[in-house]
Amino acid sequence: MSGLTEPGAGRPPALGGPDGLATAAVTAEALVAAEAAASGAATAGIPRPAAARRRKESALLKAGVLVEALPWLTRHHGRIVVVKFGGNAMVDEELKAAFAQDIVFLRHAGLRPVVVHGGGPQISAQLDRHGLVSEFKAGLRVTTPEAMDVVRMVLAGQVQRELVGLLNQHGPLAVGLTGEDARTISAVKHYPLVDGEPVDIGRVGEITAVDTGAIEALLDDGRIPVVSSIARADDDGHVYNVNADTAAAALAAALGATTLMVLTDVEGLYEDWPNSDEVISRLTASELEELLPELSSGMVPKMEGCLHAVRNGVATARVIDGRVRHSILLEIFTDEGIGTMVVPDPPRDAAAAPDTTTEGATP
Repeated sequence: MSGLTEPGAGRPPALGGPDGLATAAVTAEALVAAEAAASGAATAGIPRPAAARRRKESALLKAGVLVEALPWLTRHHGRIVVVKFGGNAMVDEELKAAFAQDIVFLRHAGLRPVVVHGGGPQISAQLDRHGLVSEFKAGLRVTTPEAMDVVRMVLAGQVQRELVGLLNQHGPLAVGLTGEDARTISAVKHYPLVDGEPVDIGRVGEITAVDTGAIEALLDDGRIPVVSSIARADDDGHVYNVNADTAAAALAAALGATTLMVLTDVEGLYEDWPNSDEVISRLTASELEELLPELSSGMVPKMEGCLHAVRNGVATARVIDGRVRHSILLEIFTDEGIGTMVVPDPPRDAAAAPDTTTEGATP
């Protein structure tokens, strides 16, 4: 009959199966081939021995990167990785395309990525078009019922659709949903404190529950869930705008993800900003908790999300520079990594034990 397909047609390769691993290999091979072609073009006009040497050096460099990724691929195989998509990566066309490539690569490499997104710049632009004022209190957008209609439209109808489309350029992988769908995210009205007093900022929600059933079903089917940060309340039935960093952290904890990755417009968490641009590469949950009062308002929800994640079963939470192309792959699959990684506090017994690792070491 017209319109019918064979059973299983259109499904992505089984995660970790031969087809999936073969696709990952082909993807990596294609990337290397493309780089090699570019390298060949760049060496046009160079004497043949020198050009051959350059091509060999370039190929060896790429091979080294792939070998370096092997332990990470093994360690994360079959694990869930939650990625919060935001910052400059949301508005730059090249960065958006690179982000989609990274997520699809993770999927074909045997990981199980889940994408959570907000849409601050797009929401502000659409509110301006509707003649609605963008106002912020306690770092959160004041969301009137009229503004909530715009937020919902932009997140689910614009940002999510574009992101799903970019991912699906690489195969039938991505499926979009919001926190409303299947009651994935439930919330109550949030009253932030301003000068010690609770303030009404409209339809802004505080997450109370997460139901991962729909997301897990998509993951089991080999799909990439793309979740808009909208929630519905059980008590009053309203739809609420929830912070995307907070939503990503809550989902990562509920899904038992191995890592949470938050894309930002900075290199990571600075050690002594603005006096220094040194980035803290790694810190524990307790160390982060001590720093929270000193952070800028823009970093607070991101780092609070990281703290929530690692204190609720997520092995690592990472804040990375979304302005860098392929920053996700650089962070997960290379020894150097980029950005700031937050890890759980060590067990008390381990923390109390004397450190003997430096005995005999020289200064």
